[in-house]
Amino acid sequence: MNIDIETINAALRADPAAYIARCDAAFRARIRDIAAFVRKHRKKSPIILLSGPSGSGKTTSAKILEGFLDDSGCATHTISLDNYFLPLPEEGTVDLEAPDRVDRELLNRQLRRMVRGETVEIPRYDFTAGRRAPGYELTRKADELVILEGIHALNPGVVTLPEEETVRIYVSVRTRVTADDLVLHPKKIRMLRRMLRDKLFRGRRVEDTLRMFESVQRGENRYIMPYKERSTFDIDTFHPYAISVYRDLLLPELRALPRKNGIDDLIRIVERAETLSADLVPPDALPREFIGGSIYE
Repeated sequence: MNIDIETINAALRADPAAYIARCDAAFRARIRDIAAFVRKHRKKSPIILLSGPSGSGKTTSAKILEGFLDDSGCATHTISLDNYFLPLPEEGTVDLEAPDRVDRELLNRQLRRMVRGETVEIPRYDFTAGRRAPGYELTRKADELVILEGIHALNPGVVTLPEEETVRIYVSVRTRVTADDLVLHPKKIRMLRRMLRDKLFRGRRVEDTLRMFESVQRGENRYIMPYKERSTFDIDTFHPYAISVYRDLLLPELRALPRKNGIDDLIRIVERAETLSADLVPPDALPREFIGGSIYE
């Protein structure tokens, strides 16, 4: 799907609050439909696997899905696959995108116990220390659901449960933004999201995120994309108004970048976007995952 930046601008000029509400409602309606399927098949398939590349909005998508299921009477527990990362070695380099980072033996042992309704101790990964820390106990009761969210969730070499016990969801940006002869690939929307999150919450410069993104993409192409066809459902997490929110938060740094590797097209489209204050973005909207202030943090 393509959408022209001037179409977005016109809708924002006419009534920004209404346009934001329509975009958010369309996104949530897609997840509500998936929640109805999950609820119907909960006895046979109590584990929901939710995967997607970096910047796809996995965390918010999982939490919105959990909310719909909880509201329908299906208690749901969301677990981050990151909590099953192995400790970082004291020496040497590690491929941070590789599935070998996951303690697959522990993960699958606990998932099988969850399916049986047994109590497990969910670990918590301390990213500052680079190792796991004490977590919390979870006992999945009859008819309750578990969402496992992470970049490797659809990899059958990482999650080895029988396929019939799972519902598999792949989330990513699928829509392209156009402006005259320019076409902004969805991966660059995800890159904008990463730039914002890194700048605002991880102390990284925009140029550092841009440099790292090439490596991240190689990992996605190798470790994530091959398994997206296993999904039961796909979700496009593109929110048309978000590029206007990102504009003033990133544009000065973007303009300072060298005009190469497709960055010029990105800058030219972002420059064309109408300015939109982040204050208008609801706290439960997906863009809040990247600009802060989300109720799901």
